[in-house]
Amino acid sequence: MRTRHTLAVAASFLMAVAALAQAPAEAKTEARTEAKATGVSKSGASRLVTVPAADVKWTDLDPKGAPGVQIADVWGNHAKGAFAAFIKFPAGFAVPLHTHTNDYKMVIVKGTFVQSPEGKPEFRLGPGSYLMQPGGNYKHTTACDAASECIIFSQSTGRFDIRIVDAAKAAPGKK
Repeated sequence: MRTRHTLAVAASFLMAVAALAQAPAEAKTEARTEAKATGVSKSGASRLVTVPAADVKWTDLDPKGAPGVQIADVWGNHAKGAFAAFIKFPAGFAVPLHTHTNDYKMVIVKGTFVQSPEGKPEFRLGPGSYLMQPGGNYKHTTACDAASECIIFSQSTGRFDIRIVDAAKAAPGKK
C-alpha cells in the first residue's frame, strides 16, 4: 500500500515538473512568434518607453471650445477611450459649470489648478496635489490661476469630454 502511494506521489510530482518545464518553452515560443509578428519582444528592456519633456507631442484640445488648452497623450487616445495625458491650460483660463462622462484621476504638475463644485467654495491645488474628479453628475467649474500656466497629468478609463451645463449661457475662456 505504501509503495502504491509513494508511486502515485512520485508520478504526480513528475507530471507537475514536466508541465512546468513545458510552460516556459511554450511561453518562449509564443514570445518569439509575437516578436516576429510585431517586432516587439515581451522582455522588460524592449517594453521600456521613455519620452523626454522636450519630445512630448502637444496638440490643441479643442481650438474652438477651449482656446489655448493643449493635450499630450501618454498612452491611449483621449478622443476615443481610456487614456493618460498631460493637459496644459493657459494662465487665467476658465471653464464654466460643466460635467464629464467619466471619472478623472489627476495630479497637478505645474501652476495652481482651481475647481469649484456647484454650490460649494472653490479649492486650489498646487504641484504634487491629487484629485479624483467623479464623472456623471458632478457639476463644477475649472480654472487655472492667472499667475502661471497649469499642467496636469490626467488618467481616465473612458474618453475625454466636457459637457457644459448651460451651453447657451456659457463660453469658456479667460477669467
